[in-house]
Amino acid sequence: MALVLAIVLVGFAVLMLATPSVGNAWSIARTEAVTHHAPFPGSAVPRRFTDALIATEDHRFGSALEPGFDPFAVARVLLSGLIGGGDQGGATLYQQLAKMLYDPKSGGFKLYAYEVALGIKLRFSYSSEQILRMYAAVVYFGHGYYGLDRASCGYFGRSPSRLSWPQAAVLAGLVQAPTDYDPIRYPAVARARESHVLGRLVATGVLTQRQAAAAFAVPMRRLVADAGGCPA
Repeated sequence: MALVLAIVLVGFAVLMLATPSVGNAWSIARTEAVTHHAPFPGSAVPRRFTDALIATEDHRFGSALEPGFDPFAVARVLLSGLIGGGDQGGATLYQQLAKMLYDPKSGGFKLYAYEVALGIKLRFSYSSEQILRMYAAVVYFGHGYYGLDRASCGYFGRSPSRLSWPQAAVLAGLVQAPTDYDPIRYPAVARARESHVLGRLVATGVLTQRQAAAAFAVPMRRLVADAGGCPA
């Protein structure tokens, strides 16, 4: 056990040294946003979208229990490698941001280890607010909408600060698979994803069951009725 622990610690140290600094993350996020005609840093990330995103993608975000990666997910990945499974574990918001900013095209276990190291560095280099601002500015929501500002205006015709709970849930659900959960092309699938996000908001104590039910009662066609852009 001591030998295994020593090997893990040495491997972790090598990985941290082999991965780049994240001191330029803010600059890279700005460049990515400008490239996709998205404002940077954009509007302040509204609470409803923040709560929906965290509840769905990374419920330990910002807590002392999460050092930039999910230890339970890493354990699953290691176990999967030993028994030959395909589980790549869950990626925290830090890891997702690392992938978007530093290595969006590679894959497999090598990328996962890379994301873990960079996720740790992002966690201890930037505040939670800064992480969310970068994430919201560069993440892709489908239909050519990069960044929360463009997605909110494009899908719902309103700024992020005016998002309703069901709209925030739809957008938070999109970041995992924006094509698959497209609310315009695949409204039924988008509804199922919205239901999942609202369920996570209930599970994390942000919404009551009654509030979630009221949000889900709004038809998708009403949510996207004003799609096309924010008023000038």
